This record gives sequence, structure tokens and C-alpha cells, in this order.
Amino acid sequence: MTIHPTALVDDGVEIGAGTSVWDNVHIRGPATIGSDCIVGEKTYIAYGVTIGDRVKINAFVYVCTGVTIEDGVMISAGTTFTNDRYPRATTSDLNALRSSDPDEDTLETLVRKGATIGAAATIGPGLEIGRFAMIGMGSVVTRSVPDFALVIGNPARVVGSVCRCGEPLPAGSEVQCDRCELAYTVTDGTVQER
Repeated sequence: MTIHPTALVDDGVEIGAGTSVWDNVHIRGPATIGSDCIVGEKTYIAYGVTIGDRVKINAFVYVCTGVTIEDGVMISAGTTFTNDRYPRATTSDLNALRSSDPDEDTLETLVRKGATIGAAATIGPGLEIGRFAMIGMGSVVTRSVPDFALVIGNPARVVGSVCRCGEPLPAGSEVQCDRCELAYTVTDGTVQER
């Protein structure tokens, strides 16, 4: 494990073997980061976050409370997760700041294994990003994303499917990846490995 001297790692943070935490990262406790991960510079990871093994988190990523990231996920630079369905700074009478603690409007997000989130993407609250899905750079994700789906845009929409290796899959119902030759069955937009 490597932790840069400028990183702030709070008490209660568990970090697995082989993980590197780079400069000016802040990880609040309690949080869990698995083994063989990379946490890029100036990234913020909130309390209550769980990150699996072999996860790459690039620079300037914001991971808020309520986010779980499974194994083998890529989170590209400048990605922002959100968790509040109705964000407000104050109470409705404006006389007091609202607590930052999770409440009934704090929604959890799950990023399934092998997914990739492109640079500068924004992930809305309460969503699931499917296994090996790929989110295009700059996308604003407002709905859950199916396994192996390729989504782009604002709001993000499904424009195709991708292989485990990341290569876009050809159109059809019985398809094979041109790069690694893994085979898939596509039925009504649902991709299954063969």
C-alpha cells in the first residue's frame, strides 16, 4: 500500500494491500477500499463508500456517501457522483443549514463489476450501472444502465453494447466481439454472455 504524504486518510478507513492513494486525496472514514486499486490525485471519497478490488479512480473524482463500486471498475477523471434527491442548503424557512448526514432523500448508487465511467461524467442518485457497461465522457446519467450497455449524452441514452474488453459489439442477436472473440446473445436490448 502506498499513501502519498499529502493525502488525508481519516480514522476508520480500510485500504487493501497494493492500493495506491495519490496526492491531495481525501478519504473520510469509515470507508473501505479494496486491494490493488489506484486513487488519483485530488479525489474525494466520502464516509460510507465501499470500493472493491482492482478499481482505478482517476484524478478529481467525487465519490459521495451511498456509493458502492464493485471489482474491476474504471472511474475516469472528473467524474461526479450525486446522492441527494432534493438537495437544499437550508431548511425551508432559511433559518438553519440542513444537516449533511444521510436521510430519507439520500439515495444509494451501485457500480457493478467491470464498468467504465468516462471522464467528466455525472452520475445521478439512486442508480445502478450494470456489469461491464460503458458511460461515455461528459455523459449525465439519470437512469440505471443495463449490463454491457454503451450510453452517451445528456441525458445519457443507450446507443449500443460493449464487450467485456470494451470494444463495441456489432448489431445482431448472436454476436461476437471483433477484438477478443467473446460471444454474446442480444435480446430486446439485454446482453448475455454465451
